[in-house]
Amino acid sequence: MAHNIDLSGYSIRTDLALEAHELAQQQNQSDIEGIWLQADDSEPNVKVTRLHVETEEAGKEIGKLPGHYLTIEVPKLRDNDTSIEEQVAKRFSAEFAMFLKQLGITEDKKALVVGLGNWNVTPDALGPMVVENLLITRHLYTLAPETVGEGYREVSALSPGVLGITGIETSEIIFGVVEKSKPDFVICIDALASRALHRVNTTIQISDTGIHPGSGVGNKRKAIDQETLGVPVIAIGVPTVVFASTIVNDAITYLLGHFGQSMVESKRVFNKLALSTLPERKEPYTEEDLPDLESRKTFMGLVGSLPEEEKRQLIHEVLRPLGQDLVVTPKEIDDFIEGVANVIATGLNRALHSAVNEENSGSYTH
Repeated sequence: MAHNIDLSGYSIRTDLALEAHELAQQQNQSDIEGIWLQADDSEPNVKVTRLHVETEEAGKEIGKLPGHYLTIEVPKLRDNDTSIEEQVAKRFSAEFAMFLKQLGITEDKKALVVGLGNWNVTPDALGPMVVENLLITRHLYTLAPETVGEGYREVSALSPGVLGITGIETSEIIFGVVEKSKPDFVICIDALASRALHRVNTTIQISDTGIHPGSGVGNKRKAIDQETLGVPVIAIGVPTVVFASTIVNDAITYLLGHFGQSMVESKRVFNKLALSTLPERKEPYTEEDLPDLESRKTFMGLVGSLPEEEKRQLIHEVLRPLGQDLVVTPKEIDDFIEGVANVIATGLNRALHSAVNEENSGSYTH
C-alpha cells in the first residue's frame, strides 16, 4: 500500500538527497516518478550515485529542489589511508569537472569558493579548512597578470564564518562579495548531517541546487543559490554529524542484524558446513540480514517489530522532549576533517586548474 510522506519532520536529520530518496521510497514502496537514479560501483572502494530530480513535484516527494545530486560513498575514507584519499581525490576531481561541463562552465570562467561553517567547531570547520588549501589566483590576475601561466583560472575564496561570530547573515556577506567581485559561478562547501551512521565521515555530496546553511542541525538560514546570487551555485558537503536518535535506531538495527546473521551461522555449524562458507559481516545491515518478525519481537519486543521509520520516529519522539536528541560526531573527527578537507581541496585544484595534476597537486596543499 502506498503512503503519503511528509518529509518536513525529517528535514533536520539529513542533508543528503540520496537518503531523502531512500526514505521516500521506503514509505511509498515504489519508484518515484520524475526522479532518475544511477549507481556506479565499478571502482574498488568507491560507489558513485547520480540522482536527478527532474520536476518540482518529484522534489517535493523527497524534500529536495529539482537538480542534479552526486554522492560519492567511500566506507574506507574513515581509515586515514593516504592511498584511499588519493583515489577519492582523483575521482572527486573527475566528477566535479563533469559537473562544471554539464553547467556549461568553461575554463575561462571565474570562481568564488565559499567555505561555510564555524572554524572554532571541528565538525563544522570543513569549509574553512578546504579554503586554506585552495590555489587562489584572483589577486595575481589583478596585480601581476604576466606571472600567471596557461592552465589556471581566476579563483577567489572566502570563509564568512557564522551568524554567531559575525552578527551578519552568511548569505548577506556572500551576496556583497559576489556583487563586488563578480564571479561567474560560486562553489559552497559545508558540513552536513546524515540519517545513517555508515555515511558519517564516508560520503561526499555534490549538487547544483545551492545550499541552505545550518539546515542539517535545525538552524535554517537564508538559501545560497542561483536565485539569490544570480550565478550558478555548486554545493559540496560531507556529513560529519548525526542525531542521537539516529544512533539509537541504527544500534537496534545492528543488534537485530547481528542476531540474524548469528542465527544463520548457528544453522550452518549445526549442519556441519565449513566455516569458510559463512557470510561476511557487512555494514549497513539490510532487511535481508534481519531475523523474521517473530524473532524480532522475541529479541526486542514491540520495538523490534516496528517498521524502520516508525521505530526511528518513536525514538525521536522519546528523546526530543527530554532535550536528549543531541547532535553527535565521531571522536576521530579532528584527523578526519583535516584529511577530507585536503581531499576536496586537492580535487578542486585539479578540476579548476588544468595545469594542476596528480604529479604537482601536492605543491598546493598542506
